[in-house]
Amino acid sequence: MSTNNENQYDVIIVGSGAGAMTAAIFASDNGYSVLIVEKSDKYGGTSAISGGGIWIPNNDEFKALGGNDSYESALAYIEAASNGSVAKSRICAYLDNAPKMLRELHANTRVKLAVADKYPDYYPHLEGSLPGGRTMDPELFDTTCLGDEIENQQPASGNTLLMGKMAWTARQAHKAVSKERGWIFMILGLMLRYKFDFKQRKKGRRDRRAGLGASLVASLRQSLIDRNVPLWRSTEFTDFVTADNKVTGIKVLQNGKELTLSARYGVIMGSGGFEQNQTLREKYLPIPSQQAWSATPKGGNTGAALEAGQKLGAATDLLDWCWWTPTIKVPKEPSSRGLFAERSFPGAIVVDGLGKRFFNEAAPYLEFGDAMYKNHEKTGNSIPAWVVFDAHFRYEYAMGPLMPGKIMPDSRASKSWLDTVYFKADSLEALAQKINVDAAGLADTVEKMNGYAKTGIDAEFARGNNVFDRYYGDPKVKPNPCLAPISKGPYYAMMINPGDIGTKGGLLTNDSAQVVRPSGEPIEGLYAIGNASSSVMGTSYPGAGSTIGPAMTFGYIAANHIAKMSTDEFQKAESVK
Repeated sequence: MSTNNENQYDVIIVGSGAGAMTAAIFASDNGYSVLIVEKSDKYGGTSAISGGGIWIPNNDEFKALGGNDSYESALAYIEAASNGSVAKSRICAYLDNAPKMLRELHANTRVKLAVADKYPDYYPHLEGSLPGGRTMDPELFDTTCLGDEIENQQPASGNTLLMGKMAWTARQAHKAVSKERGWIFMILGLMLRYKFDFKQRKKGRRDRRAGLGASLVASLRQSLIDRNVPLWRSTEFTDFVTADNKVTGIKVLQNGKELTLSARYGVIMGSGGFEQNQTLREKYLPIPSQQAWSATPKGGNTGAALEAGQKLGAATDLLDWCWWTPTIKVPKEPSSRGLFAERSFPGAIVVDGLGKRFFNEAAPYLEFGDAMYKNHEKTGNSIPAWVVFDAHFRYEYAMGPLMPGKIMPDSRASKSWLDTVYFKADSLEALAQKINVDAAGLADTVEKMNGYAKTGIDAEFARGNNVFDRYYGDPKVKPNPCLAPISKGPYYAMMINPGDIGTKGGLLTNDSAQVVRPSGEPIEGLYAIGNASSSVMGTSYPGAGSTIGPAMTFGYIAANHIAKMSTDEFQKAESVK
């Protein structure tokens, strides 16, 4: 479309996560001049440290493998999961466009994702759920093509890398965790590939290959470079520019200088939520709430889109919700670590201050975080909560930053972690005293769990009774892959908090990703996607990738809507002539 003058573009996108980058790619492919502005000195946002999966129901790749999915079953499933907390028309917009977005990305960009055919939807008991096939997992991406630009990417989180160093796919991680046939040789292969990459080892510790969220972001970034789309880092959005009730640009701070940037056709806010803003957390989220509990990059998502949108009179929704996940704080790490898979491993339990379990440990992380708050409201004893396990678990399985003892015995763990990250004692009673948990309550809970491990039936919370619970269970443990006795000292405990991987609420949008007023009228020229908007999933988390998948899809929708609107305007102007 237009050739941009200095500080004037057709489309301006705020934020540089997967949703923002996807919107930029499609806006550029529609022929528009595009600028991305990013507050941090690193691009990629929360997407870069994530698992990188995207939840795309009814996708072509699953069908090509013989998978059976449909628009109708996906709609029934999301409607049942979200339980009326989001408009059906927005769900339909997502389902209409998600497979198209993925199809076009695969055809025209460096992005490559594969079907995670064994990764089940999170609510297998609901109508329309599938035991796998809707989550797409990024393939490994060789970052050599990015050159020095890869150093400007948000570094991958340690818990998304094998041994904190080596890239792998989610499918490979699952193979290792579930100890599928050949997993040891796979691990050795990954280690040797990393070790003998002499050229890269001379440069430093970073793996030349990126996996998970780092792969998704790197491949999107290279796709933007292929299109000559500029990305300004260290450029902080401060406000919107408006004229005649239309958003016509933004104001930013760059190197201490305020700039006004004009957007001819639209501004797309992909700048994340507000989980890194303690004031907004205390205003909207359940209490207690701590910025330090979040697993997202420190200082990144501070609610700039929310506050600026509210000044324009934008409607909001779901502001009291996060994408909850229990987290562990590790000294010297800038963000907390989420506990995603480890809660499913057999032989670990989560208890409150009374020593009692309060939820199915293997449940989806959003539900588990929500359960921590609900139990705390009743008892005042589950924030923090404690994950407890024995020496056998410690040897066989990972928990947060602790790799299995067979790989990382206590003697190889950081000495500063003892009595900070993990607590250890020769008896359950001594452990309870160390962590200030009721010893009788803990002993009773462990006795019950040991009984459940024998029968395979968790009589309290049905842990391990569905395909999602068992996804990260140990198939060699019988009769229930998620249940094992806790009986071999020494015993361990780790503190967990109700953390998050972002806030769920934000600016309310319509089916076209336009930000709307409480009346439903769109604010012309303004779009919001990802965690800057209220989630199309409502209060639910239907499957792995339900954050990034919709962010990318509504980025695609926003770019196409801008193209349609500007074309309509042009045709009207021509008809007047």
